[in-house]
Amino acid sequence: MKLIIIDDEPLARSIVKEYLQAYPDIELVEECGDGFEGVKAIQQHQPDLVILDIQMPKINGFEMLELIENPPAVIFATAFEEFAIKAFEAHAIDYLLKPFSKERFIKAIEKWKATEQQLQHNRTHELLNAVSGTAQQQNRIVLKDNGKIKIIPTSQVQYFESADDYVKIHTAEGVFLKNKTMQFFEQKMDPSLFIRIHRSYLVNVNLISRIDPYEKEGHLAILSIGIRLPVSKSGYARLKTALGI
Repeated sequence: MKLIIIDDEPLARSIVKEYLQAYPDIELVEECGDGFEGVKAIQQHQPDLVILDIQMPKINGFEMLELIENPPAVIFATAFEEFAIKAFEAHAIDYLLKPFSKERFIKAIEKWKATEQQLQHNRTHELLNAVSGTAQQQNRIVLKDNGKIKIIPTSQVQYFESADDYVKIHTAEGVFLKNKTMQFFEQKMDPSLFIRIHRSYLVNVNLISRIDPYEKEGHLAILSIGIRLPVSKSGYARLKTALGI
């Protein structure tokens, strides 16, 4: 079984390597110091398990996992803030709060071995959805663009547009794709800044210059950048509440 350690602290990596000596059937194929290295290592080695830190430079552990199409099983080894603990308990295979003992590490490995593979993948996706709306995850969007990792501050997003299995992220710099759903971004974004005006559109309210009637009971949101977007009946109700009209 192949394993990758992703942690920016050399001491933390060395402790995990020491504890892994109890498992000759698990091969450590690579250790990484940040999420950029982690993405490349996972794509190259296709590991069975990743021991993953959350708070790392460049991109955090959650953002790194979002970039992996089929993320492997993950055991989190972290000193992450308390607010995420409930999410870990509900959705992660297991998590290790630093500093952790060898006995606790072994317990996590045994739990991973005893958990059915599909359930491992499901829990990873569930955890990413559960933490997507936290303050740390609302500030930016991390995606892959032409093979490179790109970080977009959410303040630069003009609007989101549904595109089959992807979402188009419209910015002044250009349009970028991320393999997520509109529901994911609706939950992730600050609801005071981004409003779902239509099943296909989630808009930065700061860019709405006016709302015009359009056919029967329909409306159009006119953005300051010159874009006109349809507003559904339910979207219009949400807009009126958000804008206080």
